[in-house]
Amino acid sequence: MRIIRLTIYYVLQMTWGIIQNVLGLFVWLYVLLTGPKEERRFFYGALVTRWNDSASMSLGMFLFLGTDDERVIVHEYGHSIQSIILGPFYLPIIGIPSLVWANSPHFIANRKKGRYRYTSFYPEKWANHLGRLFTGKTPIGY
Repeated sequence: MRIIRLTIYYVLQMTWGIIQNVLGLFVWLYVLLTGPKEERRFFYGALVTRWNDSASMSLGMFLFLGTDDERVIVHEYGHSIQSIILGPFYLPIIGIPSLVWANSPHFIANRKKGRYRYTSFYPEKWANHLGRLFTGKTPIGY
């Protein structure tokens, strides 16, 4: 059953989710060639790479982590599942809004003031839900 799930995961990532996976491959190659030797492993089929950045990011089946917190991996894996569900619509619906949410000084300041949590925004809340649903593990901020 595991082989069937992984096969479906890879086929969907490399067809329906090809755009973000090609971008993820380029980022992965860049990190591999320019950065220090960081941890790389697989997590439910996704390629997890620790990089020299405090932020974490998911591009299809490529997960880039600024921490080794298992709960962050579960969250980023949820984004990987969003890639399968949304395919070519992933970047405009999830990727770009999530990038703005994570990096905008306005949103950062308001999260620091406790006005809302990082996972209250729809892409992050949904990623947590999917990560927990598909791995059975608890994501960050859940």
